[in-house]
Amino acid sequence: MSEGTGYRWRDGVREAMQSIGGHRMRSALLILGVTIGVTTLLAIFTIVSGLSGRIRNDIVSANRPYIYVSRFSGLSGEDPAELARRPQLMPELIGPLERTPGVAMVDYQVGNGRGMVLRYGQEKTNFVQPVGTSSNFPFLFSIPVADGRFFTPQEVAARSRVVVLGYGPRQDLFPRTDPIGKTLNIYGKPFLIVGTMAARHHIIGSMGDNYVCVPWSTFEKDCLHVGRADRNIAVMVAEGADTDEVMSNLVGTLRRERRLRPAAANDFDVVSSETYGEMVDKITGGIALVLVVLSSIGLLVGGIGVMNIMLISVAERTREIGVRMAVGARRRDVLLQVLVEAGTLTGLGGLLGIACGYFASWGMTHILRFPFAISPVVTVGAALFSVAIGIFFGLYPANKAARMDPIVALGRE
Repeated sequence: MSEGTGYRWRDGVREAMQSIGGHRMRSALLILGVTIGVTTLLAIFTIVSGLSGRIRNDIVSANRPYIYVSRFSGLSGEDPAELARRPQLMPELIGPLERTPGVAMVDYQVGNGRGMVLRYGQEKTNFVQPVGTSSNFPFLFSIPVADGRFFTPQEVAARSRVVVLGYGPRQDLFPRTDPIGKTLNIYGKPFLIVGTMAARHHIIGSMGDNYVCVPWSTFEKDCLHVGRADRNIAVMVAEGADTDEVMSNLVGTLRRERRLRPAAANDFDVVSSETYGEMVDKITGGIALVLVVLSSIGLLVGGIGVMNIMLISVAERTREIGVRMAVGARRRDVLLQVLVEAGTLTGLGGLLGIACGYFASWGMTHILRFPFAISPVVTVGAALFSVAIGIFFGLYPANKAARMDPIVALGRE
């Protein structure tokens, strides 16, 4: 950029600031409109990003990557009747999967697809989901034990009637007393309470804490007479291992144990925790795009205000523009003057909108307990977009000013 051009840019910014000072109300309303538009745009994007992160964290629910093995995941799109004919994942698979390269831990899970209401004395729970797990459950899904302990591998092997309460039933049944050591009736059988789980603070609220865990072997013995058997296996990826490679190893182990022929399709599904996270990102990304497009309408309305105000400004300064053109200013100089003024006004609104947007989104994410993060790319994009709005909608007034006849402009009062 030449020295002369640099001075013209600075002159344009200085004249924009003088225009703001000379027309405070008009300029303030313009800047306010752009500020509101950018604030809304940035707040929506940040809050939806936080929502995506919160859902991802709650669905994945683990500090380490894991792989979920099931009869069918619901992501393959195959015929439901064909999927229902797949064989169950029986406990005999636990040992081979534990010995698979890259596997750090295996949690075997059994459910019956039926919830229930538990009672103790005069207290009762909301609808809770009983589930049979291994002793690895709290470690694999990163849910800490709040009181007592989780059941041991020896208790799983012995089919002991022990139970660990989720945070929800613990609060419902024992709001003021210690539940450890007390006996709870589950499907007509007495279970000894050995521990309680900490709150998960799940996005679905208390529903994410309404569960009770018993040893999967005990669940098979005492709880499968109600409902259908639903068997799944969660596998933690060893530290430093590649998740895709471990998935490939697991598929090989399962195919070998199932004695599947090379040409036969898998009769199971293997899905990594990252797959669920990517699915959440796609869904929330589409929602974010729609909301951002809708909120951009506010900026476009602000842009129309820019055009209107710049037309008024050009009309008020017709004689001034004529003088400048008479003493040698080129049409490009006049065009640049108006565009820089428009871009400066909307740029100020954009900077204020960025500050207000992040402050508003920080407050909302704090209240909603969503992750909050400042994105440099989005911040720069919002600033550039606000300036671009001013330049785009300032083109017509700028072009009108640049095409003035100097003689006619000098004759205007």
